[in-house]
Amino acid sequence: MPDIAALAGAVLNAYRAAGKMAATAESCTGGMIAAALTDIAGSSDVVERGFVTYSNAAKTEMLGVDAALITDHGAVSAEVAAAMAAGALTHSNAQVAVSVTGIAGPGGGSPTKPVGLVWFGLAAGGRVRTEREVFSGNRASVREQATARALGLLLDGLKRLA
Repeated sequence: MPDIAALAGAVLNAYRAAGKMAATAESCTGGMIAAALTDIAGSSDVVERGFVTYSNAAKTEMLGVDAALITDHGAVSAEVAAAMAAGALTHSNAQVAVSVTGIAGPGGGSPTKPVGLVWFGLAAGGRVRTEREVFSGNRASVREQATARALGLLLDGLKRLA
């Protein structure tokens, strides 16, 4: 398993050096990304805010994700991950936002959307990109792997601002 504390520390150091702030929009990780960052003292100069939008209604109400997008593509999709990341930037003062939406299991999977499927969104510099991963392991493992990947994406997000 990745060293989440080390990744979180690297994110904080990089953002602090760049004078930038980050926001998170989380579904399947339920706040784990923001928690990893805020577990480290002094993180308030980097972590602008975190949105835990576990329900579809929360995605719509807190992040402005169009309900039709969720209906048409499902909550676990590239389209919704992108809208979540963009919405986190719109509803914060951060320069970079990462989003996570997935199926951590053990149930809820399907042939087209298996357990372990996670979509990520990264919004920075006026652009949004998405990434798809299928992680293995139990619920805790999927969530931990997703948290680590999201922290890595936050590091990537700084490059988009350069």
